[in-house]
Amino acid sequence: MDLNGVLMRDEENAVPGAEEFLAALRSAGIPFLVFTNESVHTPRDMRARLLERGLDVPEHTIWTSALATARFLREQRPGGSAYVLGEAGLSAALLDAGYVLTGDDPDYVVLGETRTYSFEAITHAIRLIEGGARFIATNPDEKGPGAEGPLPATGAVAALVQRVTEHEPYYIGKPNPLMMRSALRAVGARSANAIVLGDRMDTDVRCGIEAGMRTILVLSGLSGPDAVAGHPYQPTAIVDSVADIIEHVRDPFGSGPA
Repeated sequence: MDLNGVLMRDEENAVPGAEEFLAALRSAGIPFLVFTNESVHTPRDMRARLLERGLDVPEHTIWTSALATARFLREQRPGGSAYVLGEAGLSAALLDAGYVLTGDDPDYVVLGETRTYSFEAITHAIRLIEGGARFIATNPDEKGPGAEGPLPATGAVAALVQRVTEHEPYYIGKPNPLMMRSALRAVGARSANAIVLGDRMDTDVRCGIEAGMRTILVLSGLSGPDAVAGHPYQPTAIVDSVADIIEHVRDPFGSGPA
């Protein structure tokens, strides 16, 4: 399941019924993973923040685009180097993957989410990419939910860098199926026996479909009732929030929401 828009309404408020839904999953013994395109916080920090907001999400069940990016780069170029535009969640993940963080001739420029993008850092990243560094972005989300409305996110800044350098980044997070396949491996599941819960058609639902999974679109985040219109793909089901599927937890493939 996605985090923002599914369990959290915004950065400070949980979706009503979210903790009851998690409790139902735990009671039924159904493994789950909370995934997010966010790369700001480490899983440990995210768990602490969620606990403060009434959501009990174990650290090992949190999968971020930062972790997915670090795993991808470790497999692609073990022991490489990167110039990072992002927060502690991304830097820590790359360091744990054995990467050296440097602004001097790195193998990659890795762009993640932050609230403190600086003109100087973006300019340096642009020059490194033009000098031959490969361009990686944790996710293509151009905006995310905030307490007072949408906030610009990684994809918006990536578009700026791409426009200047004429180099398109490789996005690791949703809707890249890499993100979902790594989530499946983490819970030991197969796509045929898993469901994706998300609040966006262009990332969550698309990613789930391309990974061969059933999908449920919830309307507690960025999507409204008309969100599916115009898309060539459709979710398996649409619900107002996870509170509406608590009763179906014990029989997810039987009489679930239609």
